[in-house]
Amino acid sequence: MDEKNFFILYKPKDIVSGDFYYALAHKTSTSKNELFYLCAADCTGHGVPGAFMSMLGVSSLNEAIIEKNISQPHEILNDIRNMIIASLNPEGSDEEAKDGMDCVLCAYDFENMKLHLSAANNPLWIVRNGTLTEYKPDKMPVGKYGDELKSFTLQTIDLQKGDIVYSFTDGYADQFGGPKGKKFKYKQLEEKLLANHNLPMQEQKKNLGEIFENWKGNLEQIDDVLVIGLKV
Repeated sequence: MDEKNFFILYKPKDIVSGDFYYALAHKTSTSKNELFYLCAADCTGHGVPGAFMSMLGVSSLNEAIIEKNISQPHEILNDIRNMIIASLNPEGSDEEAKDGMDCVLCAYDFENMKLHLSAANNPLWIVRNGTLTEYKPDKMPVGKYGDELKSFTLQTIDLQKGDIVYSFTDGYADQFGGPKGKKFKYKQLEEKLLANHNLPMQEQKKNLGEIFENWKGNLEQIDDVLVIGLKV
């Protein structure tokens, strides 16, 4: 994909990260067209524990999409959840049971201008003609959550040329800073994306990075940061 059409703002808190992004163009046996999979994920923890979960997340995505040929995002997330629970053997301590990830998994069908998506705890935003629309997530992680495992929801969106699709983890919005040492918050992130959405994608990335650093100031970065923008 051409760099003019996307950006990835990625700022791990430590050397290794619990946030990861995943991109893969793949044609499964059940899909007529090649789909472009794009995932923005936030695993439990940061640093080494987060990085371990990230590795598990990436390998589970590869296994579900490439080896098992599962094409729809909600079914992929259902499968990954089973793999994460099985791998981490959640019968043990309470701590183990909380391991998992929040993510937005998109499957773009550019030929038919459709976006299939499934989201766990984090939303997806699309800016079209200067208006931002939010697609809400399922309020559960990809991991152990309560006793009953409900299926993730599939959402399908008709895309239009010029749409900009934004996915992200919570690190940007949760960063403390500014004049009063408060959280940046999603409302302000929404405002900044709308103010910048007409700029070239790499310029948007540069501006978002500078806005984040200025907000953070001398305070510590509290979490891994990931924001992905893709222009249709």
